[in-house]
Amino acid sequence: MKTKNHITKESRMARFPYAQSIKSLILCAFILMGMQTTVHAQDSIRYTQPSWYFGVAAGGNINFYRGSTQQLNAELTVPTTFHNGTGVGLFVAPLIEYRPANSRWGVMFEAGYDSRRGSFSGVKSPCNCPDDLISDLSYLTVEPSVRFAPFKSDFYLYAGPRLAFNLNKSFTYKVGINPAYPDQLPTDPVKGDFSSINKNLVSMQIGAGYDIHLSSQYSKTQFVLSPFVSFQPYFGQDPRSIETWNITTVRVGAALKLGSGHKIVSPVKANEFVPTVVVIPEVKFTVNSPKNIENEDRLREIFPIRNYVFFDLGSDKIPNRYVLLKKNQVKDFKEDDLSMTAPENMSGRSERQMKVYYNVLNILGERMESDPTTTIKLVGSSEQGTKDGLAMAESVKQYLVTIFEINPSRIAIEGRVEPTNPSLQPGGTKDLVLLREGDRRVSIESNSPALLMEFQSGSDSPLKPVVINAIQTAPLDSFVSFNVDGSDKAFNSWSMEIADEKGTKQFFGPYNQETVSIPGKTILGTRSEGDYRVQMIGNAKNSKVIVKDTTIHIVLWVAPRINEGTRFSIIYEFNKSKAISMYHSYLTDNVIPKIPIGGTVIIHGHTDIIGETDYNQKLSMARANDVKTILEAGLTKIGRHDVTFNVSGYGADQKLAPFDNKYPEERFYNRTVIIDILPKQ
Repeated sequence: MKTKNHITKESRMARFPYAQSIKSLILCAFILMGMQTTVHAQDSIRYTQPSWYFGVAAGGNINFYRGSTQQLNAELTVPTTFHNGTGVGLFVAPLIEYRPANSRWGVMFEAGYDSRRGSFSGVKSPCNCPDDLISDLSYLTVEPSVRFAPFKSDFYLYAGPRLAFNLNKSFTYKVGINPAYPDQLPTDPVKGDFSSINKNLVSMQIGAGYDIHLSSQYSKTQFVLSPFVSFQPYFGQDPRSIETWNITTVRVGAALKLGSGHKIVSPVKANEFVPTVVVIPEVKFTVNSPKNIENEDRLREIFPIRNYVFFDLGSDKIPNRYVLLKKNQVKDFKEDDLSMTAPENMSGRSERQMKVYYNVLNILGERMESDPTTTIKLVGSSEQGTKDGLAMAESVKQYLVTIFEINPSRIAIEGRVEPTNPSLQPGGTKDLVLLREGDRRVSIESNSPALLMEFQSGSDSPLKPVVINAIQTAPLDSFVSFNVDGSDKAFNSWSMEIADEKGTKQFFGPYNQETVSIPGKTILGTRSEGDYRVQMIGNAKNSKVIVKDTTIHIVLWVAPRINEGTRFSIIYEFNKSKAISMYHSYLTDNVIPKIPIGGTVIIHGHTDIIGETDYNQKLSMARANDVKTILEAGLTKIGRHDVTFNVSGYGADQKLAPFDNKYPEERFYNRTVIIDILPKQ
C-alpha cells in the first residue's frame, strides 16, 4: 500500500508540477506594478503607447490525452492497453508583439519550451496489479499569431499555427503490488523513450487575452501584464506515427511585456500655460460647452395618414420607397412602434413623419387584420387608361392579400383615368409633369369608421391618424464635445490636458476619432461651473507632437422644464384655401378640447412648390387664417377667450417646408396647416 501511495503522489506531480513557477511570475508582476506606481508619481513627462513589445509568456498546459497506447517501444509492449489521461506541463517562451496604437490588428510571435506531460488513467494488468504510465513529452514550439482587438480596447483575440519540434519523448511505466499479496516486493519503475515519435508537428491555436497596464503614460518604459487562455485542438497533435494517442491542450497563463513610448512633451509648467503655436492647416481644434436650456417644448403629434398610394410614371408596381414587409415580418409590425421599419429610399426633411406615411399599406393591413368587419375599395387612377389604373389597384390588393392574408372578398378594385379630386385641371399649362405624378395613384376608400379619421366619411376621407410620441433625446447639454477636424489623417492618436483656474490637471485619451464627448460632471466634479484651459496633444504620423490650446467655461447640466404640447395637421386639396367640410367637425370636436386654459396655438400654413412664389405665399397664409377662423369660432361658441394665436404663412419656402418636394406624397403633405398647441408658459 505504501508503494501505491507513492505512485499516486507521482501522478499528481505529473499533472501539476509547475504551479509554483506560475505563482512566482504573477508575484513578480505585482512587485513591478508597485515599483512603477512609485516612479509615475514623480514624473511629469508623458509618452505615447508603444507599438513594439518584448517580454516573456509563461503558463500551464492542461493536457488531455485521448486514444490508446500499448507498444511503448520495440523492447516493451505492456500487457494492458492504456486509454486517455490528463496532466499539466510547463509553457515558457520569449515573445515579440507589434500592434500600432490606433489599430485593432497586430501580430505576435512566441518560441520556447512547451511540455505535453501527462499521466494515463491507471489500468489493471493480468496479475491484478495496478499499472501506471507517465509521459514526459516536450517540444520546442514556434507560434506566430495574428492579434485582433474587436473593440479597440485591452481585450484581444489571437490565432495562428503551432510548429512543434520534439525535445523529449521519455516515459515512466510502473507496475504496482497485487493487493492480494501485500508482502510482495515492489517492482522498480521502467523508464525509457517512446518509439515512433513524430519529430515535427503542425497544428493550430486560438486564444484570448487582456492587457493590464502596469505603467501610466508618465513612464517611458511601459509594462503590461496579459493574462491569456488558448485552445489547441488535437488536429495535428498525434505524438506518434502508430496507435491512436492524440493530445488536446488548454493553455492558461500570463505574459509580462514591456515597450518604449515616444515622448509627448507638454510645454506647460506647474500652474502656468505656455501656448504652443503650430501651423497645421488640415487640423482644427474646437470645443463646445453648451449652456443649459431653461425650457424645452416637446410635442405629441397626431399625424394624418393620406389615403393615397402614389405610383411612378410608367409602372404599376408599388414603388420601393414604400415599406413592403415579408410575410414573416407581419407578426412583429406594430403601428405604434415604427422604429424597426424604414423605406429603402427615404426622402423628406422630416424623416420621422415620412417613415410613418410610407408604412401606409402596413398600417392599413394591420387595422384590417384586427377588425374583420372592415372593407375597402381600391381605385387606381392612370392617365394611360382604366386598364393601367386597375393593374395598380390590383398590385395593392395582392400585397394585402398575400402578406397580411386579408380575405380578397373584403377588397374591391376599380380603374379610372383620373381621381375624384384631380390636381391636373383642363387648360393647365404649368408644372404638368408634377401634376400628373400627383394624379397617378391608388385611392383607399372605405365606409368603415375603424379605418377613417374621426368625424369623416366619403371616398376621399383620410385614414385614422397615427400618434407619434415625442422622442426624448439624450441631454446633449450635459456633455462637452471636443472636435479635432482632420485628426484621422494627421494623427496616430491625440489626447487632452484640462486644467482649472488653480492649475489642477486632468488627462483624457488617447483617442483615434475626430469627436469626443465627455460629461460636464466628469470634468467639474463637485463644482457647479468653472473656467478651464484645454490642451490638445496630437501624436502626428510624421512622429512630431502637435499641441493646440483653448479656454472653455463649463456649467453643470440641470434638467430643463418640459412643456408638453400636441401637434395636429390639416391637409388641403390642391390650390384650395378652404378646409373641406369634414375638417370643420374635426377641428371643433377633436382639436379644440386639447387646447388648455391660457394656452398658445401656433398655426403655420404651407404649400407645395407648384405655382408662383407670391401666389403660394398668399395661399399658405389664407390656409392658416382659415384654420384660425374655425378654431376661434369654436372657442367663442363655448365662451372661451383665453387662447393666444400665432399665425404665419410660409408659402413654398423649402427651408421651412415640413417635407421635401421630390415625390408626389411629399407635395401632398406640404399642402398643409400645422397646429401646435402649447400649455401656458
